[in-house]
Amino acid sequence: MISFSHVCKRYSGGKDALNDVSFDIGEGEMVFLTGHSGAGKSTLLKLIMQIEKATTGQVLIGGRNLGRMRASRVPYHRRQIGVVFQNHSLLFDRNVFENVALPLQIAGYSPSECGRRVRAALDKVGLLGREKHKPITLSGGEQQRVGIARAIVNKPKIILADEPTGNLDPALSSEIMHLFEQFTEVGVTMLIASHDHGLIKRMDKRILALKEGSLIFDGMLPRASAGSN
Repeated sequence: MISFSHVCKRYSGGKDALNDVSFDIGEGEMVFLTGHSGAGKSTLLKLIMQIEKATTGQVLIGGRNLGRMRASRVPYHRRQIGVVFQNHSLLFDRNVFENVALPLQIAGYSPSECGRRVRAALDKVGLLGREKHKPITLSGGEQQRVGIARAIVNKPKIILADEPTGNLDPALSSEIMHLFEQFTEVGVTMLIASHDHGLIKRMDKRILALKEGSLIFDGMLPRASAGSN
């Protein structure tokens, strides 16, 4: 579903944000992306979204070569990807329903189809009864769930989550991760950028670790041996 082959990204001024990065993520796989601040995580996510383009190498999303994608196809490509942010990025002058409906309205869906999809997304994240509430009246965990509902309302094949639990306590973080696991069960590919090493260890999923733009680890953390302290 996501394939990077010898990808480099150099910004103007000569800074290499990514250096010879290669990996493949399959359909329905849940993978964590980690690394220090400035390691290249945000750049990698931007390449998938076609916000940035690789300097060299090849990025394939669902078999499509992004380097050969016409500009007119970029909006369609982005609609196939849901994005969850750490700070929710909600519009506080609109209610929950209106926040979740925004991507559908931009894409030109009819009001009836918007209503059906928004209610289905809110039901999935456990907020169906909150559609008329303003985001300011919700808890941090509920606001994050609204952001997730907005990310899935287009039924994307890929979800990118950028520090989605950074402002949540461990219990709420676990709830959000459980939601993400449910999405993978129906074939959605999840790529989650996170600094939360405790959460990553508990989830026991594949990890891509970046350091200074290079991929230094791709795999699972070793399990603790039985009886170890």
